[in-house]
Amino acid sequence: MVRLVIQEIPPSMNIYNGRKNVWQYRKDKQYWKDLIMWTAKSLKPYTTCKKSTVRITYFFPTKVRHDPDNYAGKFILDGLKGAKIITDDNFDCIDLILKGNHDKKNPRTEIVVEEQE
Repeated sequence: MVRLVIQEIPPSMNIYNGRKNVWQYRKDKQYWKDLIMWTAKSLKPYTTCKKSTVRITYFFPTKVRHDPDNYAGKFILDGLKGAKIITDDNFDCIDLILKGNHDKKNPRTEIVVEEQE
């Protein structure tokens, strides 16, 4: 099992309206990939050929409504792949579980990767 805690929450996909914000999208995607890889740097590579379950829990600072499809984990999964924690981010390699929660004092993103049996 691998557990990562990122003291940030990725941006909602709503901010990337069509092609208007393509440069911001690329910048944010690279930032999150690097952030995940840097956070996982101290871990041994966990890559396995077995299917894994990836649980992403967002702890938002407010109780404002957030739609799961806007926080689907694209940037995070790319970072996990780059850090060699998962082999790929397709349905053959992972089952993805998304959760949202509230923590006014400590907003964050928690990621747990567990190999399936």
